[in-house]
Amino acid sequence: MIDKKFMINMLMKPSILVGGQAVIEGVMMRVPGAYATAVRDPQDKIHVERHEFTSIVEKKKILKKPILRGMIALYESMKIGMQTLTWSAEIATPEEDKKKEPSRLASFFSTATAILLALVLFMAAPYWLTTKLFMVEREAFLFNIIAGTFRITFFIIYLVLISFLKDVKRLFQYHGAEHRVVYNFESGQAVTIENAQSFPTQHPRCGTSFLFIVMLSAIILFSIIDTIFIGFIGGLTVVTRIGLHLLMLPLVAGASYEVLKFSAKNSNNILFRILRAPGLWLQNITTKEPEDEMVEVSIRSLETAFGDKYKEVVGEKYIAEAIG
Repeated sequence: MIDKKFMINMLMKPSILVGGQAVIEGVMMRVPGAYATAVRDPQDKIHVERHEFTSIVEKKKILKKPILRGMIALYESMKIGMQTLTWSAEIATPEEDKKKEPSRLASFFSTATAILLALVLFMAAPYWLTTKLFMVEREAFLFNIIAGTFRITFFIIYLVLISFLKDVKRLFQYHGAEHRVVYNFESGQAVTIENAQSFPTQHPRCGTSFLFIVMLSAIILFSIIDTIFIGFIGGLTVVTRIGLHLLMLPLVAGASYEVLKFSAKNSNNILFRILRAPGLWLQNITTKEPEDEMVEVSIRSLETAFGDKYKEVVGEKYIAEAIG
């Protein structure tokens, strides 16, 4: 068994960047120029779907500017993620359950409710509690430190609670399978179920780590924005803050993307190792031990994403060195 601490602390310098996402009963893998999704249906058959894809950032040099490229990357990732989730749901849902699917109107209200819940839990509640309990609404940095602490706390509690749900637990298992196969590919070893299962489920480039960096970046950027607006208008209400911060979320995401890229280039810097640590710790919640069948699906997704190039790229070591 490979030492998990050693693997988690590896300095990642892949020549070929591979990433992925867990979907319903499957995994989406994204490689240079394409992405593919593999999903196991109720009859135990694995379905695959592949799409050629090149980011608009690669097509237009002007969009490669810092911050802007991160905003675009986040939008593209969310779009691909939603499309693959929808496709996986269609494949993984038993035929008898498809007849019970909600109408478009019901789906719309379900999505709207989820968005509203997220706004209440991660913005309205932290801001309201900070205003009522600490009375520091005019102290921009202190206000956002406290509100940010509430937000991170609620986020962790939310993850822990949903991790007990059966369907979410399976999703988190596929998340673990995705990470293990990416590690296996980057290691240069033959990509097999046995080899993949020897790697950890935590990975430095995980979206969970990105979300944590977003929440930390939000504290700093929201503090700067609040300071400017308080200087002009004298104060901010909870409602005004929510509206203002929602408008600034793309900027926060873009800045977080730059932090993530910079930390990857300076992986043996103690500051960035500390910055990555909470995200890796959170993956103890968002990834679970996968079954062999789940790893098999993840490997199929990777093979499909590379297509004819798979045999050319597999077996090369895409991790330069290790630290720690």
